[in-house]
Amino acid sequence: MNLAMKKSSTDIEYGKKVIDMEADAVKNLIQHIDDNFEKAIDLIIKCNGRIVVTGIGKAGIIGQKISATLASTGTPSYWMHSFEARHGDLGRVVAEDVALALSNSGETEVAQLIPFLKKIGAKIIAITGNDKSRLAKYSDIVLYIGNIDEACPLGLAPTASSTAMLALGDALALTVLKKRNLSKEEYVFFHPGGEIGRKLLTVDVIMRKDEENPITNEDTIVADALKIMTSTKGRPGAVSVLDSNKKLVGFFTDGDLRRNLQKDVSFLKKAIKDVMTKKSKFIKTGRLASEAYKILRENKIDQISVVDDNNVPVGMVDVQDLLDAGY
Repeated sequence: MNLAMKKSSTDIEYGKKVIDMEADAVKNLIQHIDDNFEKAIDLIIKCNGRIVVTGIGKAGIIGQKISATLASTGTPSYWMHSFEARHGDLGRVVAEDVALALSNSGETEVAQLIPFLKKIGAKIIAITGNDKSRLAKYSDIVLYIGNIDEACPLGLAPTASSTAMLALGDALALTVLKKRNLSKEEYVFFHPGGEIGRKLLTVDVIMRKDEENPITNEDTIVADALKIMTSTKGRPGAVSVLDSNKKLVGFFTDGDLRRNLQKDVSFLKKAIKDVMTKKSKFIKTGRLASEAYKILRENKIDQISVVDDNNVPVGMVDVQDLLDAGY
């Protein structure tokens, strides 16, 4: 084996060792998930303020991610740099908050914040690898990650310990999410942009409703129906047609208008029930916006009526609404 191949093999083996050490750090966390974890969950659930995540260095960076995960899963949270907290940012914290403090040693600037956080009245949850530290001693709840050997060849750079903190933070956030029974719809509310929001978005969120949802009675003459279409905010270019029981019986679009005008100008005086599309496409409330998009695309139409379980039109989705939502 030449020298280059030997070096490459050594690098690969060490890379695997690093991953093994970090994986072990996470796996060993399981033995530390005890009553304190459950107490932390209850404290977060009952918090009437926000979860203030604080840390410094690599632990602080992990804290930012934990805070973001909490916020995106329905638990109000923000991150506060431990150093900046000592220079004014502590004013953000109120008695109703819960502080989640991260420090592997438990003896960093984070520990120096504890007396001030307690004076404010905030409860404190510590995530640390030193259950004998000042941070652990003065916190209300201690989540111990264990005495972890770092994957760094010097044994100094936070690696395995920060990975364990991240995993524990995910465990906290997702257990809280599960306990809150957060629905997909509520989750989407916190993710209106991007692929997640687009996949789970329902027609109820994007549909035009109330004064933006044009409807008319089947006995209305076409000319009057056109006035409704053109005077409706957003001018969707369509109108849902209802019978005497307010049920959907048809749909009329500007495309129908153009086609009928080519045949007979006098059709404007006809009842809209005589010229509307009677077996029009529709979608029910609660259905995914992606389904509405598929119907429009496959049928080469620009609008669709949204109906409730009683077939009453409660909204309308225009192709532009879907484009604005990222489709």
